[in-house]
Amino acid sequence: MKYKHIVVAHYGGPDELRVIEEECSEPKRGEVRVRVLAAGVSLPDVMMREGIHPETPRLPFTPGWDLVGVVDKRGAGVEGLEQGQMVAALPIFGAYTEFVCLPQNRLVPVPPGLDPAEAVSLVLNYITAYQMLHRSAKVKAGQRVLIHGAAGGVGTALLQLGRLAGLEMYGTCSLHDAPAVSAFGAVPIDFEHQDFVKEIHRLTGDGVDAVFESIGGRHIWQSRKALRRGGKVVAFGLTGSLRGGRSTGGGQGRRHRFRAIAIFGWYIAVSWMLPGRKRVVPYSIQTLMRLKPDLFRQDLITLFNLLHEHKIKPVIAQRFPLTEARKAHELLGRGGITGKVVLVCNGEPTERATV
Repeated sequence: MKYKHIVVAHYGGPDELRVIEEECSEPKRGEVRVRVLAAGVSLPDVMMREGIHPETPRLPFTPGWDLVGVVDKRGAGVEGLEQGQMVAALPIFGAYTEFVCLPQNRLVPVPPGLDPAEAVSLVLNYITAYQMLHRSAKVKAGQRVLIHGAAGGVGTALLQLGRLAGLEMYGTCSLHDAPAVSAFGAVPIDFEHQDFVKEIHRLTGDGVDAVFESIGGRHIWQSRKALRRGGKVVAFGLTGSLRGGRSTGGGQGRRHRFRAIAIFGWYIAVSWMLPGRKRVVPYSIQTLMRLKPDLFRQDLITLFNLLHEHKIKPVIAQRFPLTEARKAHELLGRGGITGKVVLVCNGEPTERATV
């Protein structure tokens, strides 16, 4: 049986995403072959394509951090999953495909009846948001938080989950996205025309209890200035290493995974040496999943239940067919979108974009 998947053979721009057709693999012992229904498109995918994400695999590789699909075929020794059952996974790479074989212990059952595009939004974006709120920052009702990139995939997840937690929220965004951020109950701050540190202190007096920082580099230090005494910057991204969806550093076309993360680590270490008890703490979804896989599974099940109960509603910015992954990356690279970009395949409905 033939199947299509996306392959990156050279690090670089969206044009490096190629559609390949090959024979489908058989699942090995303990593996499940999944027919993918939806795969998320995220800035970590873009950073991997550029060769600058810490998790960047060697060439050639298939991108895609997160997926939702159905069990297509079970390998020997697999029990507890039925053919046709919907499942989710965070493979980190390999999700831009029609079929993929994964170990059974990497799969989490998805409640029936959920939209695959909405369900896949929970696997990377909402888990990241949920764990940063409740496991890293340990927020309490009534606390103040600042969310950078509040209109993006993780940003909108933080806004929805923060509202459920009873937080006072502020979010940086473009002027265009301000109404969407306001609709989630947050105070928008126009990062293009306002100094977010000054705005936070003008609006709150002494600052916020937590900042969710996705940009990295010197921006981490600016975020620390928005904290009140005893606050935390939860640093989880390095999107400042991209501009227009392309790497801002040199060495294009090569794999250089640790340049930005070394600077990231320096800011974290220095924050613990300065007065004011204003800490920078790192968050890594893949590290926590590897160290504590039961927590990942538990938190994802919690989020699936919230979605099933209509307590959260992922914002889908755009759905693209799998074969238009390049257009999805171009759209994400241009910025200014609200919510999650999703690739859909195997007959799932799509809403075509003009790109």
